[in-house]
Amino acid sequence: MTRTALVTGGNRGIGLEVCRQLARHGHRVVLTSRVEEDAHAAAESLAGERGIIPRQLDVSDPESVRACAGALAERGIEVEILVNNAGVLCHGGALDTDERDWARAFDVNVLGVIRTCRAFVPRMVERGWGRIVNVSSGMGTFSGSLTASPANYGVSKAAMNAYTVRLAAELPDSVKVNSVSPGWVRTRMGGDHATRSTEQGARGIVRAATLPDHGPTGQMMRDDRILDF
Repeated sequence: MTRTALVTGGNRGIGLEVCRQLARHGHRVVLTSRVEEDAHAAAESLAGERGIIPRQLDVSDPESVRACAGALAERGIEVEILVNNAGVLCHGGALDTDERDWARAFDVNVLGVIRTCRAFVPRMVERGWGRIVNVSSGMGTFSGSLTASPANYGVSKAAMNAYTVRLAAELPDSVKVNSVSPGWVRTRMGGDHATRSTEQGARGIVRAATLPDHGPTGQMMRDDRILDF
């Protein structure tokens, strides 16, 4: 069945590859970027794929989120799959990271997820079907490398994971929400020495975005495995 997916931070890296793979699965994809021109350029790079809709969406700007949701609603486009991929990373420790970097990390990595969920998830509940994927990291898990990560990144991703668990507890089972760690991926954030390609990193996200009705919710996953938080 064809669904409509919205991907934040879809203009490059893992987000762009997620858009590509979802389109190849036959889904319509709303490719969003903080900068409108970047969204259109990314959509053009996927010109061979059908059903790509470029939109401006800055998850750190509540008005931008509302405007995107409103514009899609006016066109009769119902978001059934939400991939919260947009994220920022700033380096520093627990005490020496600048307060502005802490605020930026939480504004994008946590509040950005909350904003998009508030904008799109209620209609999923009303329609009785939805999939939400919060793109996380092993750096945001107590069982992984939280203590070795840049402080604001790891702590904000841990908070996002906590939101995943809480949101899953409040949603009906027909609307599934999971965190996905794509692993160390060769992107601008991950660097050239990362061990996984964007294709590999995106596959687990797409899998979580297209879970069957009996699939898990409120979990942390990588590829087809459930991970410990």
